[in-house]
Amino acid sequence: MLKIAFFGAAGKMGRRLIALAVADPEVEVVAALESSQSPELGRDAGEVAGVGAIGVAITSSLAASVCPDVVVDFSSARAFDAVEGLARERKTPLVYATTGISDAEVARLEDLAKIVPVMRSPSMSPSVNLAMKLAQDAAKALKDSDADVEIIERHHRYKVDAPSGTALKFGALIAQEMGIDSFCDGRSGRVGARPHNEICYHAIRVGDNPGEHTIVFGMLGETLEITVKSSNRDAYALGALTAAKFLVKQAPGRLYDMKDALGLD
Repeated sequence: MLKIAFFGAAGKMGRRLIALAVADPEVEVVAALESSQSPELGRDAGEVAGVGAIGVAITSSLAASVCPDVVVDFSSARAFDAVEGLARERKTPLVYATTGISDAEVARLEDLAKIVPVMRSPSMSPSVNLAMKLAQDAAKALKDSDADVEIIERHHRYKVDAPSGTALKFGALIAQEMGIDSFCDGRSGRVGARPHNEICYHAIRVGDNPGEHTIVFGMLGETLEITVKSSNRDAYALGALTAAKFLVKQAPGRLYDMKDALGLD
């Protein structure tokens, strides 16, 4: 049975991770970690997740006696030092699913990946990762056309970073295929004609939307759109569990992503 420690256990994603992990016969929740300021500290993680007591209390640190096979982080970029530090100190594989970290922090994950298996993905959703593959294929096919590329993303009102990490990943994949090197975040005022060699991101924050991305390839006379939508957070949580099961079988040496777990390369 795969023993998992979860960071961000009391958050919206963390609660669904705990609930779905408890329902998975191949997984055991051995630790539920949260900020030292969390009001849920000390409570049973299963009760917080709405699935009943599981005998694992939410704590701010990992007990020395607890030895997870893998750490899954779905917390906040503010917790990066604690998450990376734990994986490095314990030599424990890490599924890092939090967005909004800096380039320097990405470099630290790349360095950590030399020691233990590490996966970083802006989205754990299988459908989102398949949509990325489709967008990459479309970009490759349209690279010599007159296609303009725009990326529209919608998330809940509480999301703190924009554009989303998933939107940025879509943009990076498309830019690589089409040779695009200019990016913008929305438009305002008399900006003039649209530059062709540009990808523009548009971030919408409304209600409780768990995530929606539309990639627009606009040509003269026709438009191709690739859209992927989530109706709840379960796709991301189930994807993270899939990632954890994949990662513990891998060797260190490079930074893995969700495409590896899904066999999409």
